[in-house]
Amino acid sequence: MANLNSALEIASITHPGMVRSHNEDSIATAPEIGLAVLADGMGGYSAGEVASGIAVAMVTAEMKKALASDAASDLNSKTAEALIAQQSARANAAIYQAAQTQPRYSGMGTTLVVSLWYDNQMTVGHIGDSRLYRMRGEKLEQVTRDHSLLQEQIDSGMITKEMARYSQNKNLVTRAVGIDPEVDAEVHSYPVQKGDIYLLCSDGLSDMVSDEDVQLTLSSLQANLPLAAQQLVQQANDNGGRDNVSVILVRVIREFSERAGWR
Repeated sequence: MANLNSALEIASITHPGMVRSHNEDSIATAPEIGLAVLADGMGGYSAGEVASGIAVAMVTAEMKKALASDAASDLNSKTAEALIAQQSARANAAIYQAAQTQPRYSGMGTTLVVSLWYDNQMTVGHIGDSRLYRMRGEKLEQVTRDHSLLQEQIDSGMITKEMARYSQNKNLVTRAVGIDPEVDAEVHSYPVQKGDIYLLCSDGLSDMVSDEDVQLTLSSLQANLPLAAQQLVQQANDNGGRDNVSVILVRVIREFSERAGWR
């Protein structure tokens, strides 16, 4: 598998916010294999950060191991989707087991977003309401669809997207890692274009900063990805910072087709 360090630029930041005393979000990136992972933990005191930490550490380590093997040279959307689903399931089993056997971790869980870039494609798997967005040109689009009560209410027509911004049900997820013995990640693949910017974020950003403001920030600061990431977190905190906030930005610098060579 080609090293993607020169094809992708990645900037990441996580912050406890203005209200919480500790940070239950976890993030990791591995630019050399085109990987970004973000998790937003939930549970009793410190249990949330344990859950998110387990998920991110396990997925990152296992994806690195899998992609270091000979099988990585045959990576396509089907194998990438299977790999992300498999590693998400393993993380779920580990967190569930810890929660069942250690009383202080009872009920802990986490959201999860895993993105993998390869061969001019991106595969994303997610569980819960942490998100992945794509900005192509000047258009920002939410790629993942929240596994949440709020999203179900929007889908059924009970409320509008505008009404959802003021709902009290924002943090009720319908799918999470570690809560049940088994959980399915929702996994999809998409073609990638040079210049695309991808945003992975916890709901500490999406609940506090509108998509319009996110788009404006990315448009104006896209030449400086670390500053754009810092600015997004700052906006969430300026708007109240009621939750931990995590951001990973990934810019596609050049095409990276295994078959056509580097361009």
